[in-house]
Amino acid sequence: MAESPSTGRAIVLNGGSSSGKSTIGRALQSVLVGDWLLIGIDVLIWLLPVEMVGSPAGFSVADGEIRRGPAFLRAYEGFQHSIAALCRAGQNVIIDDVLIDGIAGQRTWAASLAGIDAVWVGVRCEPDIAMARESERGDRPVGIAGHYADRVHRGVDYDIDVDTSAASLEDTLSVIVGALPDRWSVTPGVRRSGREALPPRSAWRADGSRSLAPWER
Repeated sequence: MAESPSTGRAIVLNGGSSSGKSTIGRALQSVLVGDWLLIGIDVLIWLLPVEMVGSPAGFSVADGEIRRGPAFLRAYEGFQHSIAALCRAGQNVIIDDVLIDGIAGQRTWAASLAGIDAVWVGVRCEPDIAMARESERGDRPVGIAGHYADRVHRGVDYDIDVDTSAASLEDTLSVIVGALPDRWSVTPGVRRSGREALPPRSAWRADGSRSLAPWER
């Protein structure tokens, strides 16, 4: 009988839009020992049927506020459990999410990740800086960055806190990797590739509609 794989680990990056989570996630992939998948909320949005985007039952954005209907929330719950299943099959995963409900969102993830060794990282960014980044990138509806910069952190309990408006990427990585448990056998500061420099692609267009997934372009 084949030996069952050991359970993988999870790093959960929570922060507002344009806080730098995807960039941090890519960089972490190049410094952490082992193979780590980076799975963000954009992946789920790309997978949604077209009819669910902009629908009251699905996913929409209005005046900088993200609205999630019952159909989207069912898909989101399945998305969370699918990532947990990857971990239970032995895969290490970096989760990139925006917990618009703060502590309630953390509790939902914690239930899905029960029994999995997970480290929670708060990726903070001053609202004015996040809004400037949002304007510069031009691929997201205006207002989301400012609306959720602080809200996503309300009540959330973190193992590690970083502030991308005050620290460089190198310093941010040093804080995260340096704070991880010794049992994870990380090697801080050793880059295996330059792929973390690739700009993250967004699932959202500035008008609130969904852009094509990378594999559809």
